[in-house]
Amino acid sequence: MDAMTLNLQPEPKARYEASKLAKRLRRLVGAAIADFNMIEDGDRVMVCLSGGKDSYALLDILMALRVKAPVRFDLVAYNLDQKQPDFPGHVLPEYLTRLGVRFHIESRDTYSVVKRVIPEGKTMCSLCSRLRRGNIYRAATELGCNKIALGHHRDDMLETFFLNMFYGGTLKGMPPKLISDDGRHVVIRPLAYCAEDDLTEYAQRKAFPIIPCNLCGSQPNLQRQAVKEMLRQWEKKWPGRVENIFRALQNVAPSHLADRHLFDFAGLKRRDGAFMSDDDGKPSASGDLI
Repeated sequence: MDAMTLNLQPEPKARYEASKLAKRLRRLVGAAIADFNMIEDGDRVMVCLSGGKDSYALLDILMALRVKAPVRFDLVAYNLDQKQPDFPGHVLPEYLTRLGVRFHIESRDTYSVVKRVIPEGKTMCSLCSRLRRGNIYRAATELGCNKIALGHHRDDMLETFFLNMFYGGTLKGMPPKLISDDGRHVVIRPLAYCAEDDLTEYAQRKAFPIIPCNLCGSQPNLQRQAVKEMLRQWEKKWPGRVENIFRALQNVAPSHLADRHLFDFAGLKRRDGAFMSDDDGKPSASGDLI
């Protein structure tokens, strides 16, 4: 058996693919952190763990990046036990203890509140998210964390964008970084550049102890699922479309939309001897369509 044959054996090939995937995800997370200045020297970052693949991957990647990061920052893993039936409360403490990361787990029965308030058959996500967010902000203050890291990825951000457009009549999504309404908390999404398929594969290769959500899992007709399927079909038929849509979110031209608060359309006047122009100074195609 020659050297080339040895290199093609399943186990070495699997290790190579796993290493390549890990490097890609770390590079993308590092790029997002740098592009949006998510983590700075001396930060204490609360990483929110739900027990799902994305938040596990977020913590794992941040721990790996911290070793070689040019800035010093601390990590605190946080989980809110919402008292869902049959929730395996031992899984996260055991996993985090083995990992050797500082963590805090607290119990709040938001599950009963959501089930009591939301009628059967209605979407529970909005109220559940609101209750969870309030507890996360409070916990961040108590734990002395100045940054809150959430595990939303590129596909989450795109799905939210289309949900807001289709059902809310607004062009907005999940920003990679935001300030809470009271101005006290900075929320970051380091997985902003990461594709969900990559995170799914990463979770499988790392064998994270996934804990399913009984609230979300019990709602088969969520609008988000319909949007997710729409994007999946688009990507299947036109590879690269999803990435191009995400790129568009980073390349917005307010003068070519219709929001009067973002661009002064009322004050726009013709200048003698000048063409209408795009923001880059080139003649605008829109002028040719009048």
